[in-house]
Amino acid sequence: MDGKLEVERKYRLPDGFALPDLTGIGGVAAVGEPDDQRLDAVYYDTESLRLARGRVTLRRRSGGNDAGWHLKRPAGGERSELQAPAKGRNGTPPRAVTDQVRALARGEELTPVARIRTHRVERALRAADGSTVALVADDRVRTESLRGGTARKWHELEIELVDGPGEALDRLDAALRAAGARPSKSPSKLAEALGRDYPAPERTRPRGSKARRALAAYLATQRDALVEQDPHVRDGDAEAVHKMRVATRRLRSTLRSFAPFLSGDLDALHDEIKWVTGLLGEVRDRDVTAERLAGLVAAEPAELVVGPVAARITSLLAERAAEAREALTVGLDSERYTTLLGDIDALVARAAEPGRIPARLAKAGPAKALMRRARRAVRRADARLASARRAQARAATRPPAPGEPTADERLHAARKAYKRARYAVELVAPLAGKRATTLAGRLTEMQDVLGAHQDALVTCDLLRGYALSAHAAGENAFTYGLLHARTDEHGRQALSALPKTSRRARRAQRALFG
Repeated sequence: MDGKLEVERKYRLPDGFALPDLTGIGGVAAVGEPDDQRLDAVYYDTESLRLARGRVTLRRRSGGNDAGWHLKRPAGGERSELQAPAKGRNGTPPRAVTDQVRALARGEELTPVARIRTHRVERALRAADGSTVALVADDRVRTESLRGGTARKWHELEIELVDGPGEALDRLDAALRAAGARPSKSPSKLAEALGRDYPAPERTRPRGSKARRALAAYLATQRDALVEQDPHVRDGDAEAVHKMRVATRRLRSTLRSFAPFLSGDLDALHDEIKWVTGLLGEVRDRDVTAERLAGLVAAEPAELVVGPVAARITSLLAERAAEAREALTVGLDSERYTTLLGDIDALVARAAEPGRIPARLAKAGPAKALMRRARRAVRRADARLASARRAQARAATRPPAPGEPTADERLHAARKAYKRARYAVELVAPLAGKRATTLAGRLTEMQDVLGAHQDALVTCDLLRGYALSAHAAGENAFTYGLLHARTDEHGRQALSALPKTSRRARRAQRALFG
């Protein structure tokens, strides 16, 4: 699919409206000849209008200069548009389109919900160099709801920025308003076509106490981030994989840290979210590892890189990365994942309901009850770290007993605990303000220090395996040993920052919790 960011303004036009002369406004040097188009678009959605609820529109358009499938969705303050060709008369959306809305549709079938016919007269607004500043479309629209609604018709104007700067659109907007055009109050032609069926915006502030709103909003934000990143993950966007993985981690953390304030089978839901986190993690870890190892090899002088080191590492990681991405794609296409999205929706809905805080926790007030749970998460992380430090001290005199976690394993557990604590503190930030934000930052520092140590351990383990593989193939394993030594030293140096980072975190804890 081809994509672009759509930056446009829409206006309703009064009777007798005449397009003013836009020459000289916003860098417009000339107005092109009118291009008369007849557009016929069928809009698709689920029975419950899930796409419309997410302010996403999917249509199959014939006529005009961009016939085919068009998928529009919010992108910041504007809209992004993806296009795919339409083949023959088949009215079934192609896989390239359905993959983009799979998470939003929640497994429901996409069917026609409206038909919109437009008589468009389009003019290009040209700059002095011949480039197109913007396109102005004078539209006479007729719509028909395929859900049993009434037919509608109206006259509107669209102006879409092409190659011009943002300020050009602002100046053109002022000229059109001065000529009598009025900004459209409708979010889209589809909204007009569906009329009362078009879903109202979801409530952004649940009812109840401030604490209840903070909990529900945090969960909803993570759910929305998961759904938003889903199509980008399917497209192979590495950053989207990271963002989606973080959203699932935050959901899991909230289920654990604030379980008393939630209802349902939280253990089962946690396990299902953990399954998706694992699929995402396999892909993300491969991407990060490949980048890290490539950097290590590139940083070495050429004379110290003996043999096909980079090629061997790239080949082995690429094979595993392909397997991980295939497993992720299968998982995201599964009914199990669709069911999970519905379960998360139900969790968010229940969290927004008043009266969910148990009486034994709410005696001091809902806000204090949430704060106590956040403090508990932080203290648990501190306890994990203290346990790891004691294990480090014991390791100097005796090895761990069989089955006993090593100091490194305890440090990794502390890292995960600080991550959960950070998410808990993020959740209560609307209640506690700047002090919570500061503590979340300090906990991130703890997580980063411990993370650098854990990453070094994982990388060293990989390098040892690569060295053995290279040796078995008759290659010189010198460089792998060198990289192993450098990586091990980097991990040890990372831990040297732990005392200072811990002190900063403790000060922030005292400032927030007393």
